[in-house]
Amino acid sequence: MFSGSLVAIVTPMLEDGAIDMDAWDRLIELHLHSGTAGVVVGGSTGESVTLTDDEQTALLARARQLIGARMALIAGVGGSSTALVAARVRELSRAGPDALLVATPAYNRPTQEGLYRHFAAAAAAATAPVILYNVPARTAVDLLPATVARLAELPRVAGIKEAVGDMARVRELLELAPAGFSVLSGDDATACEAVLAGAHGVISVTANVVPAAVAAVMGAALRADRTLAEQFDRPLASLHRELSLESNPIPVKWVLADMKMINPGIRLPLTWLSASAQPRVRAALRAAHATGAMPQVRSA
Repeated sequence: MFSGSLVAIVTPMLEDGAIDMDAWDRLIELHLHSGTAGVVVGGSTGESVTLTDDEQTALLARARQLIGARMALIAGVGGSSTALVAARVRELSRAGPDALLVATPAYNRPTQEGLYRHFAAAAAAATAPVILYNVPARTAVDLLPATVARLAELPRVAGIKEAVGDMARVRELLELAPAGFSVLSGDDATACEAVLAGAHGVISVTANVVPAAVAAVMGAALRADRTLAEQFDRPLASLHRELSLESNPIPVKWVLADMKMINPGIRLPLTWLSASAQPRVRAALRAAHATGAMPQVRSA
């Protein structure tokens, strides 16, 4: 079962948009020493829609070389064509990830039956476990709990990243899911409460910036220590919020660059964080610093 604090890791880039492998190594090492349980490579936070297949494969290979079996390695997969997604799942499975995070198809807005068949085809093509990814704010389609329950019966479907930050949704998933099926929050602002309600962890944007702090929240919540979990999570509240101030991963890449962890590179059509938003994100980072869990890192 996948659990704890997993990071939807950014893809560090130079100012010309080229992948910065030196910064990639630093980020992976940071998570290895901060209590992070796993990394998602090439998810939406990793700018998956602008990565080439070769780039994602190279990032996965380098991450595996660095982490071995010390953290879960998860490959992000997206797309609106079932045939192309299945082919990509098949190809990425050869890279040896511990799981594949497969997002709901965007734009074409399939029915629940279409979603079931889409994910069933992806699972059939996989040789690694598949984690469903429901993110209606990005894809304009909602994978409902009843459909998740059907998919959970398939041998390769191991969990879901649920980005609907609603506790009723989380509880319904937990009630319907079989034993061993991981329910992971995809919403940092409500992840602590979700785990206290029975979810198994979070795939986090905030963990890019304060990995040890998010790991501490998840650890306390998994132990059902509400007082300690909320105490650890409270200083992160403004950071959870402000990292959504502009489209993800714009704010999180800006703050990582401001911390000298990566270079200021991002690919169009995304642009760098607007000057007017920067003080708010920096103030949120200062508030998070009150946890005492901010990492000491080398400059990019």
